Amino acid sequence: MTTPQLSISLRTYAADDPGTWQPILDHARAADAAGVDRVLVSDHVVFGENLEAYGRPETGGVEGGRQPTGPDGYWLEPLTTLSVLCGTTTRVRLGTNILIAALRRPVVLAKAAATLDVLSGGRLDLGVGIGWQREEYEAAGLDFGDRGRQLDLTLEVCRTLWREQRAKVDLPGLAFDAIHMMPKPAQPGGVPIWVSGRLNARVASRLARFGCGWIPWGDDATDLAASIPRMRDAVAAAGGDADGM
Repeated sequence: MTTPQLSISLRTYAADDPGTWQPILDHARAADAAGVDRVLVSDHVVFGENLEAYGRPETGGVEGGRQPTGPDGYWLEPLTTLSVLCGTTTRVRLGTNILIAALRRPVVLAKAAATLDVLSGGRLDLGVGIGWQREEYEAAGLDFGDRGRQLDLTLEVCRTLWREQRAKVDLPGLAFDAIHMMPKPAQPGGVPIWVSGRLNARVASRLARFGCGWIPWGDDATDLAASIPRMRDAVAAAGGDADGM
């Protein structure tokens, strides 16, 4: 039987300038001392002014949801934040919930995550998702409609660089051969990837290929007793094994 774990989210965003972000460090240290299993931070790089999309499931939002800060809210970059928390904690795992991974260049994300995993002694968990705002992708020069494929490419590149000494990737839009990246993550096989999303065929396929855990989203997060068995069946149908998640 899997032992339940306790994860808590740290408030790494604010509607207005908080003046100091010291409470984040204090909360992380308290979680570390109290035996909490994992602390989590969230992600947005930039915002457009169309925040209504957060309440639209068809674009990746949550029915009736509201973006909490407005476009000028203060959002800390998650991997940078976790690197600070890494130095002020000793035991608690450090995770993202979620990182919009496709906004980062894949090889740079692979390097940053591997470095953080090494410096933390193998405590990093990478929770990833596709996001919900078109303008955020467009500001990064990316096609919002292609974000699922971009995320899969990013995860494939990261996993390859984490596992292979002489890495080769041959994917639509990105190919390289005989590429070396050191250090590798401290955790064997690479940084654990948690896949977020409303359960559908694409998310099930992503879980089967890359996931060690699922972060439910939308309606799936409100009825876990029903959604978890559906997730297990969907992952199995996609050729994966949900028993270890």
